[in-house]
Amino acid sequence: MPLVEARPGPLKFEWDSTALLVIDMQRDFLMPGGFGESLGNDVSQLRRTIEPLAALLKAWRAAGLPVIHTREGHLPDLSDCPPAKLHRGAPSMRIGDPGAFGRILIRGEYGHDIIDELQPADGEAVVDKPGKGAFYATNLAEILGDTKTLVVTGVTTEVCVHTTVREANDRGYECLVLADCVGSYFPEFQKVGLEMIAAQGGIFGWVASSPELISALQE
Repeated sequence: MPLVEARPGPLKFEWDSTALLVIDMQRDFLMPGGFGESLGNDVSQLRRTIEPLAALLKAWRAAGLPVIHTREGHLPDLSDCPPAKLHRGAPSMRIGDPGAFGRILIRGEYGHDIIDELQPADGEAVVDKPGKGAFYATNLAEILGDTKTLVVTGVTTEVCVHTTVREANDRGYECLVLADCVGSYFPEFQKVGLEMIAAQGGIFGWVASSPELISALQE
């Protein structure tokens, strides 16, 4: 049984009941000139996750373990985008508007898809989700089957990652969040978001770095 050094303490789990979840590594969020940058965000804060996540994916795939990718986005007619989400705030562009990479966060558009560096491999599941959490209005639970532990990566730490970890926690999954493979546009949210997960003895899960997990994979 592998043992990974993590906060608040070492995590033991079994590889055959563990899946890697890669959340929303999409062009609209990560690419310069995209939706995320149009909101005034520094996309380099998210792009720093690409290199460690690519290394993790290489090791994970070599071990033959399951990978699940998610993409946040909506149907072209926006019928699955509630007004409370569509009209939130006062951005210069909204979901569904024409952006640098097609209509913003619309399924099938170039910007909605996963960045080139982290494209899913053949056979890896891709879950399209209309909300922040990966379990809401999706078939993720069915895909996971008997999975007990989720290794959680992706963006953004305080929004879609946190929401998914909280949903998973309520459903009985153990979650290991990799600090160098999750990112926020806001450094202070990154720090506090990770602290919240591991607080109080791991109230939502464990936090580690990808090299520790890769080392366990290769033992």
